[in-house]
Amino acid sequence: MTEFDRGAIRAFRFTGCQFDPATGEARLGYAFDDGPVMEEVVRFPGAPFALEGTRAEAVQRALRLLHLVAGVSYYKAAVPPRIVIEGEGIDAATAALLTSIYENGLGEFAYRNGLQLRGKIHFPVGGTSVPMPSAEKPSGMNSLPQGRAIVAIGGGKDSLVSIEALRALGIDQTVAWIGSSPLIRACAERTGLPLLNVTRTLSPHLFELNRQGALNGHIPVTAVNSAILALAALLQGQDQVVFSNERSASYGSLIPGTGEVNHQWSKGWDFERDFAAYLRSHVAGDLRYYSLLRPFSELAVARQFARLDRYDQHFSSCNRNFHILGERPAQRWCGVCPKCHFVFLALAPFMPKPRLMGIFGRNLLDEPEQAPGYDALLEFRDHKPFECVGEGRESRAAMDVLADSPAWREDALVKRYAREIRPQLAPEARGLAPLLEASDDHGIPGELWGPLRAHFGA
Repeated sequence: MTEFDRGAIRAFRFTGCQFDPATGEARLGYAFDDGPVMEEVVRFPGAPFALEGTRAEAVQRALRLLHLVAGVSYYKAAVPPRIVIEGEGIDAATAALLTSIYENGLGEFAYRNGLQLRGKIHFPVGGTSVPMPSAEKPSGMNSLPQGRAIVAIGGGKDSLVSIEALRALGIDQTVAWIGSSPLIRACAERTGLPLLNVTRTLSPHLFELNRQGALNGHIPVTAVNSAILALAALLQGQDQVVFSNERSASYGSLIPGTGEVNHQWSKGWDFERDFAAYLRSHVAGDLRYYSLLRPFSELAVARQFARLDRYDQHFSSCNRNFHILGERPAQRWCGVCPKCHFVFLALAPFMPKPRLMGIFGRNLLDEPEQAPGYDALLEFRDHKPFECVGEGRESRAAMDVLADSPAWREDALVKRYAREIRPQLAPEARGLAPLLEASDDHGIPGELWGPLRAHFGA
């Protein structure tokens, strides 16, 4: 097999992008040096699309943004020193956004591969920005009410909490996901709402490079999905793109000698704030992007999910279900990954024990061999896992509640916590109540925030 010599690569090229309104296909091209073009295809349901006027222009701008953001999947294979954007150049604001996405979104990738990317990613500035008008609604859709939202669903508890909150608040929504996961489709169908399934097909050449020894690792997939759904919203004539990232996504893993590395940076507040502002200033002035759960902790979201029961046998937050390649669990929960560990722990204080064990099919807190995984969640002798899990103080607070619960306190890991870990913690370091309070850092539209806060507190 030919080896991929990434050290010999000098440039990563954005070769162009096209969207065909007749088929709904977006084609995104990339290349290293003078090598073959790697083409990605993103397919949007609903074609043919009648694109005219300012809406057609907004779609073109959203396509360009998607092309630039999705390139992170290919750039990482070699991380060459030079970036080339063929055709129309980008302005300083676009370059700044992309630099932030690539530097911060590839933080875990850089750490695991022993790379230093900060200060080494340079997007060339070669264009100017102009004020963006609002995108016109598509022909035949002007009678639809304002406040139509595309809501991203991932198959886990968070997006289901958002969907049910928006339903309770009377917001017209379409549930959208990217990819072909049967689990996500089953959850989406369970909502009973209109569905939108976008497919993203990576270039086969990228997988060939990986087999030849190209660099690989975690990318800011939420940034890519956000760009995809922003384009989808414009195509569908919707004015809101809603994600379900809670406030703990803004906090990473503290690595001794390295500092903070955030596995879920593109789910954090910094990305959301900057991306939302960019959409308004550079894509469409009336397109809103926000996370409905941003003000809330993972535990507050878990409490809200425990009030629902229609998804118990449909949802899963186990990331092993969503790997592009590799083995997937036979059931919806593998029971041994950080996501399984955390979701079980986060729901336990708010859900009857038989119900929770019925969801997972076992009691993860009564399995002594799981202690190292829970230690990482508690940030006890280990750092927070590179996964989309809550903060250490949330895990400690949840475990503390269980240590005082007659239903849970005799389970092996809860007893171990009470015996070995709790004595080392100050009472203020393990309290639950402060973690259930809402934060003021969010981008939720003002008219929604009051009713939403009341909904969570009800």
